[in-house]
Amino acid sequence: MSQLAPPAPPLRVALDDEDRFKLHTRLWLVWWTLVTILITCWFVSLGPIPGVLAVVVAKHVLVALLVMGLGVDANRQPEL
Repeated sequence: MSQLAPPAPPLRVALDDEDRFKLHTRLWLVWWTLVTILITCWFVSLGPIPGVLAVVVAKHVLVALLVMGLGVDANRQPEL
């Protein structure tokens, strides 16, 4: 019994009440993701060069939206 590890702290994942994003913010992220994909598809239909450029730009936009959705930029409160 003396070799058992102490319990791990609880994970800070999907905490509804303490989540800083509300429903409208999550819908905003989904909306802009959809708009980005649709604009990229339209540019791809114009030809290979506009398509490649659109995919490169869309990749950066989608990663930025993902980072916003994950809350990487959120201020962390100290653990008590």
